[in-house]
Amino acid sequence: MNENRLKILKDGEKKTGPVVYWMQRDQRANDNWALIYAQSKACEMNVDLRVVFNLVPEFLEATVRQYEFMIKGLEEVEQHLNRFNIPFNLFLGEPEQNLPRFLEKIHASLLVVDFNPLKIARFWKKKVADKIQIPIHEVDTHNIVPCKYVSDKIEYAAYTIRPKIKRNLDEFLDEIPPLLTMENNPNLEKVDWEKARNSLKINFSVPEVDWLIPGESTAKSILEKFINQKLESYNQHRNDPNLNALSNLSPYFHFGQISPQRVALAVSSVNNFPESKDAFLEELIVRRELSDNFCYYNSKYDSFEGFHDWAKKTLNEHREDKREFIYRLEQFENAETHDGLWNAAQIEVIKKGKMHGFMRMYWAKKILEWTESPEQALEFALYLNDKYQLDGRDPNGYVGVAWSIGGVHDRAWTERPVFGKIRFMNYNGCKRKFDIKSYILNNQK
Repeated sequence: MNENRLKILKDGEKKTGPVVYWMQRDQRANDNWALIYAQSKACEMNVDLRVVFNLVPEFLEATVRQYEFMIKGLEEVEQHLNRFNIPFNLFLGEPEQNLPRFLEKIHASLLVVDFNPLKIARFWKKKVADKIQIPIHEVDTHNIVPCKYVSDKIEYAAYTIRPKIKRNLDEFLDEIPPLLTMENNPNLEKVDWEKARNSLKINFSVPEVDWLIPGESTAKSILEKFINQKLESYNQHRNDPNLNALSNLSPYFHFGQISPQRVALAVSSVNNFPESKDAFLEELIVRRELSDNFCYYNSKYDSFEGFHDWAKKTLNEHREDKREFIYRLEQFENAETHDGLWNAAQIEVIKKGKMHGFMRMYWAKKILEWTESPEQALEFALYLNDKYQLDGRDPNGYVGVAWSIGGVHDRAWTERPVFGKIRFMNYNGCKRKFDIKSYILNNQK
């Protein structure tokens, strides 16, 4: 593993017990640099390796839709790890209680964690770090070019981070080695998944989706289908929500069920379709890693205060502008606006757990236009995004909403009511891009 993926979060006492990988963001057994590093340290010290995951009973606005997608993926992780003679432990409750207790019980020598830029994950790591004495090593296995390596500050836009990523791609976009089978590891105790499900204190009213199957194996199949059937026309059709042109990998990226590096390697190896390849890799690498950068270096990524100064200024200047329509959260959630196109987008995400990327921009911008303030727009958009999207509570989601409502990573545009200089989108603009009537018909209550 490239050592620049590694950050020492804490030095500590030297012990001779197992190495523990605390899996959080990257929920897969294969193509996982954090797991590979943990295994290499265990082999180097000639000790056992354990993988643990801590399931909290409730998490922000996550519902059974997202929890079941995650749990089913974790069940597959357990199966894969067991084939390599690696035990998988699932803890229920608060990580700052469970992890220190477990590490002390087995006399662990090292805790390895994966990188996550979000506040809640960093809070959990700090809480655990405060209670243990052993070293903690963090490995960025989610970004191709590690977030902390590519930049030490918040990047203004894609054009500022793109050259920094591209000049490091050759160093980091390398082949990922396979896991090794461990010897003399403890007995592989099976996780009680029913007990895990019964521990949840979440919203069960938002149903699971049946058109996407969670897990590493399915993610790889979807990647193969995208390359074989969709990549050729991706650049031409990706902004048309009536066409099934997207990869549909975002939920798998969010839960770490497939490695972005593996996807980049697979797409890069295709000899044809240069424009589509470039467009897809721009989204996969530059835009996705820009979102991690924003959330890591800006702790206010989910608030009005996190917007650029120019955006806050222009939105403040237009706070008192008359809104033609103002809707309550319940009206938005129930798709009860005057705009059939917006309603169709909301119905799509309620039913499918995934809204087309182009429509997500229109959807969020109209929430800005039809609420009392930018703060309320941000609150409503994040609530609905996190409740219904399979990939909610993700840096891409936070940044997507912040781009739409607060101009993050964008520039100032022609000034207009309510929006100020924030980029505007409207019904007629969508009409020029795709068949609106078909989209509405395909997404009805």
